[in-house]
Amino acid sequence: MAKTKPQNGSTKSRNRKKGAPNSSSKKPAPSPSTLLAQAADLIQQGQPTDALTLAQRALSILQPTSTPTLAALPALNLLGEINVELGDIQSARDCFTRAAELDPEGGVPEAAGGGAEKFLWLAQLSEKGGVESVGWFEKGVAVLRREIAGLVGEIGQGGKMQDAGGLLGGKMELLEEKRRKLAHALCGVAEIYMTDLSWEEDAEQRCEALVTEALLVAPDSPEPLQTLASIRISQEKPEDARAALSRSIELWKDLDPADPKVPDFPTRISLARLLMEAEMEEEALEVLERLITEDDSSVEAWYLGGWCLHLLGGKRNTASSSSQTARDAPSDEGDTVRALLKASREWLQNSLRLYQVLEYEDERLRDHALELVKELDGVLGPATEDDEDEDGGDWEDADGADDDEEDEEMRGA
Repeated sequence: MAKTKPQNGSTKSRNRKKGAPNSSSKKPAPSPSTLLAQAADLIQQGQPTDALTLAQRALSILQPTSTPTLAALPALNLLGEINVELGDIQSARDCFTRAAELDPEGGVPEAAGGGAEKFLWLAQLSEKGGVESVGWFEKGVAVLRREIAGLVGEIGQGGKMQDAGGLLGGKMELLEEKRRKLAHALCGVAEIYMTDLSWEEDAEQRCEALVTEALLVAPDSPEPLQTLASIRISQEKPEDARAALSRSIELWKDLDPADPKVPDFPTRISLARLLMEAEMEEEALEVLERLITEDDSSVEAWYLGGWCLHLLGGKRNTASSSSQTARDAPSDEGDTVRALLKASREWLQNSLRLYQVLEYEDERLRDHALELVKELDGVLGPATEDDEDEDGGDWEDADGADDDEEDEEMRGA
């Protein structure tokens, strides 16, 4: 029997008329790995909200039901980092906790979402801190030590044969990165023993052992030297602290800002605080000025810079009063002090403006900044429009200016 001819054209043409999609024009759905790569790129571009959507899509593919699966590890780790960027710490903590439950010993290869990173994040995000944070850090440290030992073995074997495709160089870079991470984790534990667990009988000995290992693991890393300085400050050994801080700064101060050996922003904020504690205000200000050029929306950097300039002005004023008689005191010393104090007020006012705009939550910082501004207003008089137009960085040139130029500047002010 012959086939009946369709009355309204072929089946293909009827499907097209009904709006059925042409299978040949369909684009394949992006794979989870593609979605995660795109999400990682969006984080780098400062778009964490868009990154969150892609990472959640990837997770729904990798873990379609509520049953945990190892395949979900990369998505969980990335979602944790995205939520940190978004300030949703509880969601970040949940993601990293689920990842740690899937890979409790960090034995899954790093390329598949394993490794130490989730443990190090949980140490920093711990609600309880103290012992709990140390426990997470120690898990991460154990994984990093194991990975470092494996890389050292591979590099040792690779050194005996021809390096094909530059693989040996890549492993060396990875080894250095792992060593820096290990040093960072060890310093993190030491910081906890200097703060939350300082009451422990062996806290000081633990700190010494941790920072010693960190210095051995990563001798060219600035962070262990900063931690050593912090320990020496707590031990009331200011000269040793200053020596460690100077060595720390020397390691990176002449490097390009994009160089991976330059400490990250929070680490340099901590460095500025340590420098101020060690009475190295000029070095602290250099660090803070560099930070402001990189990110002029940091409330803490502007606040610390203002406080630092205030301290410098006080030092110069005290030194001038105690070491010079009224007759032989330099005529420009008072102008230098005034320039420092004006710059201090400007930095502090910038900090307070940003505090309001960004809805910053550190009330102690705000209260101290307000207290310093009030004190400066009492010394300098209320700020004027001319004061606000002046460049607060000009204080550095106060010593080298001609008397005539300084007189003219003061008259203009």
